[in-house]
Amino acid sequence: MTDLIGQLESPSWPAPARVSAGVLLETGLADAAITLDGPVGRLQVAFNDHGVSASTLLSETGEFQTRFEERFGRRLISVEAAPPRLHHMIVRAVESNRLGSLPIDLRTSTPFQRQVLKAVAAIPPGEVRPYGWVARQVGRPNASRAVGTTMATNPIPVLIPCHRVVRSDGSIGNYLFGPDVKEALLAAEGMNVAEQAEAVRLGYRLTGSATTHITCFPTCRHARRTTDRHRRWFHTMDEAVAAGYRPCKLCRPE
Repeated sequence: MTDLIGQLESPSWPAPARVSAGVLLETGLADAAITLDGPVGRLQVAFNDHGVSASTLLSETGEFQTRFEERFGRRLISVEAAPPRLHHMIVRAVESNRLGSLPIDLRTSTPFQRQVLKAVAAIPPGEVRPYGWVARQVGRPNASRAVGTTMATNPIPVLIPCHRVVRSDGSIGNYLFGPDVKEALLAAEGMNVAEQAEAVRLGYRLTGSATTHITCFPTCRHARRTTDRHRRWFHTMDEAVAAGYRPCKLCRPE
C-alpha cells in the first residue's frame, strides 16, 4: 500500500450544472474515470489529484457514476486516459495484481479502515488470508467482524484485493461481486481454487513441509513449493506445533 494517502476532506457540495468538466476536475469537485481490461473483464477506475479513489467491475458506466457520486459527493467524469505517469501505474497494478506504488485516495476512510486496507494490499496475488489474520495484522485481534465490514465497503476492489480475504476455515465466503467472481479473480492470479475447497472440506487449515517443519496457509507460496511426498496437513496450529512444526515467517499463520 502506498503512503500517498490524502489528508484533506473531500468537497461534498454539489457543483452548478453549467460548470465545465475541466473546471470540475481542476477544482476537486469531480473525479475522472477510465475503463481498461481487468483480470476478469472490464475494470473502471476513478482518480483525482490524490490518486485512485474508486474502482468497479461493473460494466455499466452510469451505475458506477451514480454510486460514486452518492458515496463521495463528487461528480464522476469519463475520460479516455489518466495522466501518462498515473495511467502507466494503474495499468501496471492491474497487470501485476499488485498495488505497488500506485497512489490511493482514502480520505473518506477511517484510520482503522486504512490500516485494514493496507494490510490486505500486502497479501500476495493468488494467496488468501482469513479475516482474523487481517485483524491481527492491524493490532485488533478481536475485530474480525469490523474487518469484514471494511471488505464489504472497500472503495477500490480488485486493486485493493479484498478478494484475497476468506473465512476462518479457508472457504471463499462473500464478495462485492459474488463468490463466483471472487473465485475467478483468485484463479486468474494462479490459486488452485479446487485444492483450497478440498482442504476446507476436509477441515484442514494449515499445511507443512516434512523437510523444513514449517507450517503455512495452504495458498502460501512456500506451501505451494512443497511436494506431495513431503506435505503434511493440520487442522489447527496447536496440532502443527505438537507435531514439531513452526509458523511460516512469510504468511504468518496464527
